Amino acid sequence: MKTTVVIGGNFAGMTAALEIKRKGKAEHNVILIDRTPLFLFIPSLIWVPFGRRELNNISFNKDNLLKSKGIDFIQDEVVKVDATIRKVFTKNGKEINYDYLVIASGPKVKYDVAPGVAEHAYYVGTPDGAMRIRKKLEEFKKNPGPIVIGATQNAGCMGAAYEFLFNIEKWLREQKIRDKVTLYWITPEDYLGHFGIDGMPFAETMVKTFMDVINIHYITQVGVKEVQADKVILDNGQELKSKFTMLMPPFIGQDFVSQSPTLEAEPNGFITVGDDYRHPKYPEIFVAGIAVNVIPPFTPKRVPFGVPKTGYPSDETAKIAAENIIRISRGETKLRRKPWGKIAGLCILDAGKKEVLILSDNLFKPRNFAIMIPNVIYDFSKVLLEKYFLWKNWRGYSFLP
Repeated sequence: MKTTVVIGGNFAGMTAALEIKRKGKAEHNVILIDRTPLFLFIPSLIWVPFGRRELNNISFNKDNLLKSKGIDFIQDEVVKVDATIRKVFTKNGKEINYDYLVIASGPKVKYDVAPGVAEHAYYVGTPDGAMRIRKKLEEFKKNPGPIVIGATQNAGCMGAAYEFLFNIEKWLREQKIRDKVTLYWITPEDYLGHFGIDGMPFAETMVKTFMDVINIHYITQVGVKEVQADKVILDNGQELKSKFTMLMPPFIGQDFVSQSPTLEAEPNGFITVGDDYRHPKYPEIFVAGIAVNVIPPFTPKRVPFGVPKTGYPSDETAKIAAENIIRISRGETKLRRKPWGKIAGLCILDAGKKEVLILSDNLFKPRNFAIMIPNVIYDFSKVLLEKYFLWKNWRGYSFLP
């Protein structure tokens, strides 16, 4: 029997562990290590600050599911991997040997990207951050003022910041204080609607028109120099007054990756792999999801920014890694390959109880098919996607798209 250790237990980690066990059955002992017992549907965190979702609506305990599928779950934090002896070390002193390893550990948020970001800006991408914003907004509506929303230099997940922007604009109208708030959008993108994928047909026009209609002031090709309690200072010299600031910082790799020299990670803490998601030096190690180092297929005009690493590519790369581990363990030499940029672009951008469906055959250019479909009636598709992914993962149906 082969032992496969999976580090990380959300989109990529859960999928990889479930798929290896489903396909490998008794041939594979699968161990999943994660700091938290919860699976969290991260895309829905944008709704938590506004009370549209509670955290228990978008999460579930994964230990019983993993046990029912024959997967060992260790709730612990990995502190180091030694690839030369095939061993994982945890914070609680465990030393776990592996035949195969999947690193699906997700990101660490780089709050120190600019002075004051950690102290004075909010971030919606964690449960704690979303709840802190909810509390802050309750105070804000009693004494409203300017708001700055956006992404910092080197950020990659611009989509979630756009979603939060449109949701807070909707919330301001519901609270009947929209006329008291000057709303700013700041982004390192070359143009509105770039999204870190070099845009889509008519994306810039569509986003720009929408922002003009709902009176959102926008500044592109800009970085953050400093955030203070009452303002945001941009790297072009502008200063924006702000009573509430939400920024999307960059993602970097988890500490254990950087603290594991044998993994040979990039300076950003992510790991460069082949199109089969296999480590170039250690063929028994695979990487999936956000932990994969992805080189942008474009050169930013002024301010650096990255590419999005959303749930769908995480799910897809985890399936590829799992399939390849099964093939290798059975003596096969032909592996499944798909570059990150060739994964289909499937995204639903929430726009405050409205939505835009973003569909393309390839995430990056060149593309044979690419379209954006606005839905101004209601965000039916976004809600349906949430329900589907939670149901799929709660039942352990990792084989589904």
